[in-house]
Amino acid sequence: MSDYKPTREEAYELLTKYVDNDSQIKHALAVEATMVHFAELFDEDPNKWGVIGLIHDLDYDKYPEEHCKITEQILREEGWPEDYIRGVLSHGWKLCTEVEPKEKMEKVIYTIDELTGLVAATALMRPSKSIMDMEAKSVKKKWGQKSFAAGVNRDVIAEGVEMLGMDLKEVIHETIIGMRKVADEIGLKGDL
Repeated sequence: MSDYKPTREEAYELLTKYVDNDSQIKHALAVEATMVHFAELFDEDPNKWGVIGLIHDLDYDKYPEEHCKITEQILREEGWPEDYIRGVLSHGWKLCTEVEPKEKMEKVIYTIDELTGLVAATALMRPSKSIMDMEAKSVKKKWGQKSFAAGVNRDVIAEGVEMLGMDLKEVIHETIIGMRKVADEIGLKGDL
């Protein structure tokens, strides 16, 4: 099984087996698309990055108190490769795991998991309700408003951006570009 690489189809099947919540599915699709975009940007494996993005919150819908722990069990039972499991666990660093993001892919998922939520919330506040006409500056404006999308952990995003050695505005921009590719599926195509 050492050469086993989970397919997108297998990941999606697992996702829909464990996640019933529509907004959780949309979040998974947003993170997947953003991960694929960053993989292409960094000349990495878009399939691997996308699959990890798709299943990163596998247990959150049914087991929020044991987030990441149940996902790790499920992926081990399914025979998933160690680096995929580590990639998934790294997004919960200091929140629910001790797995520090080391690889570029781990740093990206750690950063954009929360950021996709802020981007989506910002898009929904726009008159167009769309991500298609939204720029990074709109998200930056909402960044300082702690009451806006209060559940989004801005400290995690800031730490991730620093780990990546990128500028916050650049990471927001690339996240928007990634999410645009699935705007329809995640309900952010809006009225354009």
